Amino acid sequence: MQEYIIRVQRGVSAENSWQIVRRYSDFDLLNNSLQISTLSLPLPPKKLIGNMEREFIAERQKGLQAYLDVITTHHILSNCELVKKFLDPNSYSVNYTEIALQHVSMFFRSEPKWEVVEPLKDIGWRIRKKYFLMKIKNQPKERLMLSWADLGPDKYLSDKDLQYAVKLLSSCSHPYIYKITFATANESSALVIRPFSEKGTLKDLIYKVRSAPPPPCKLLDLENSLLGLPSFYRSYFSQFRKINTLEGVDVHCFGHLLYEMTYGRPPDTIPVDSFPPAPSVFVVSVLESILTCEAMKNGMPTVSRLLQMPLFSDVLLTNSEKPQFKIPTKLKEALKTSKECTEKRLTEEQKLIHQHRRLTRAQSHHGSEEEKKKRKILARKKSKRSAYESGEEHSAKYSNSNNSEGEMGCHPCSGTTLKENRIWTLKSNSLSNRKEGFPIEEYC
Repeated sequence: MQEYIIRVQRGVSAENSWQIVRRYSDFDLLNNSLQISTLSLPLPPKKLIGNMEREFIAERQKGLQAYLDVITTHHILSNCELVKKFLDPNSYSVNYTEIALQHVSMFFRSEPKWEVVEPLKDIGWRIRKKYFLMKIKNQPKERLMLSWADLGPDKYLSDKDLQYAVKLLSSCSHPYIYKITFATANESSALVIRPFSEKGTLKDLIYKVRSAPPPPCKLLDLENSLLGLPSFYRSYFSQFRKINTLEGVDVHCFGHLLYEMTYGRPPDTIPVDSFPPAPSVFVVSVLESILTCEAMKNGMPTVSRLLQMPLFSDVLLTNSEKPQFKIPTKLKEALKTSKECTEKRLTEEQKLIHQHRRLTRAQSHHGSEEEKKKRKILARKKSKRSAYESGEEHSAKYSNSNNSEGEMGCHPCSGTTLKENRIWTLKSNSLSNRKEGFPIEEYC
C-alpha cells in the first residue's frame, strides 16, 4: 500500500513543522467528509489497476499536492476541525465537547440552579469554543445558550482583572448588544450564558439556513476580545502592516461581513480587485474603502470616517433603551494596557510575515530558471577568463625560459576542462515500497 509523507508547517517559522504519513484512502475519507461544503475539490480519482506504477504514483503525488493546496488556502476549510485533525493529529486528537462539558460541570458545582440540556454541535467555527443548550431548574421552559472557551493568545489581563471584567458583562445594557444573563471566568477558561435565539443568527439568514424574517441585528460574543481569542479573519489582516490597530482590525472584519451581507458569500480573495453589481453604489463605496488593494496600502478608514459615508450618514438610530455599562477606572487602565499588548503582538507578527515574504521572493528569484542560466553563463565566462589568463601566464614563462636558456623546449599540450557544480534536487518518483514526500504550505 502506497504511503505519502506530508511536511506541514504552521506560520513562517520552519521550526514549527512536522511530518505525517497518509494513504490515498485517508485523503478519500477526508474528501467525503468535506462534501457537505458543496465545494468542488480536486481530489485525484481512484484507480484499481496499475495504481502502483511509477508514473501513476508521480502523477497522483502532484494531484494530492494540488488538493492540499486548495483546502489549506481556503479560509473556511483551513479552519475546519476535520482538516486540522488530518494535518495535525497530535494537537487535535481530543474530544473538545467532552472537555468543555467537564469544565462547565466544575463551574456549576457551586451554582446548582443551572442544568445542561444538550450540546449544540452546529454552532460556531472555533474548535475550542463549545455551545450548550441550558435551562434554569425552577424555570424549565426558558431556553438559554451557554458558550465555553479556553483563553486565547491575546489574553493580557491578569486573572483577577479578567474575572472581574467578565462578570461585568451581565450588567451591560445596549440596544444593539445581545443581553448576557450570566458570565464567569477562571485562570484558564470562561463561560457566558445568554437567551437562546430561536431565529438563529445573521449568518443563518445570509446563507438561507433559516427562512425567518430578518430581525434587528445585535452583537454576540462580546467576551471574545477579553478572553484573548483571535479573529476569524486574522490570517487576512496579519498580511497587511497598515492594519495595526484594533479599530483597524474591527473595520476590516466589518468589511468582510458587509461583503457577505451584500453578495451572500465571502470574497474569493483579499484584496478584492473588482466588485459584482450591488443593490447600492453606496455599499460598494464602503467596500472599496476597506477591501481593495489601495485600502490595504493606505490603512483602514476610522469608524468616524465610515459614519460620514453616504451609506450611513442618513441613518437615524432610534431606540428607547439607553446604553449602560460602567467600568471602574482601574479596569479601564488594565484594558488599555491589554489593547496595547494585543496591537504589539499583531505588529510583531506582521513584521515576521513581511520578512518571510521578502526572503521567499529572494529565494524564488535566485532559484528561477532564468537566474540559473545567468549564473551558468557567468560561470563559463569566469572559467574561460581564468583559463585564458592561466594560458597567458604559462606562455610568458615558456618564452622567458627559451630566451634565457637558448634552447627549443617541448611545447606542452594544454587544455581547460570546465566542470560545473550542479545542485540536483531529486523528487522521488517512488518505487512501490518507497514513501512519497511533498511539502504543504502553512495553514492556520
